[in-house]
Amino acid sequence: MKTKKHGSNWTAYFDPETDRYFAEIIYTSREGREQYDFEITQEIYEQLGTFQDDYENEKLIKTAKRTYSFENTMYGTLGPERTVWDEEANEAMNETIRKQTEKKD
Repeated sequence: MKTKKHGSNWTAYFDPETDRYFAEIIYTSREGREQYDFEITQEIYEQLGTFQDDYENEKLIKTAKRTYSFENTMYGTLGPERTVWDEEANEAMNETIRKQTEKKD
């Protein structure tokens, strides 16, 4: 099974060592940056990339459990807003990304 899938605003990861699936959605524009991370299911992972456009992929990802969010836009309240919704899942996702990045190097 592929361990990484991506579209224009989203990337999904599979960690075969822990059998866990994660996804992140990142929006960047001249107004700022937003990032949302999710722990997704195998079923969601398998469906990603099968839709005609990325909007449907993002909508599917957003049905999963959110683990992290970061918003830094010119429309924000007092500045960057960072929320960790699930510390353990957030750390596991970051570890998965680190392992996949190291494999490329």
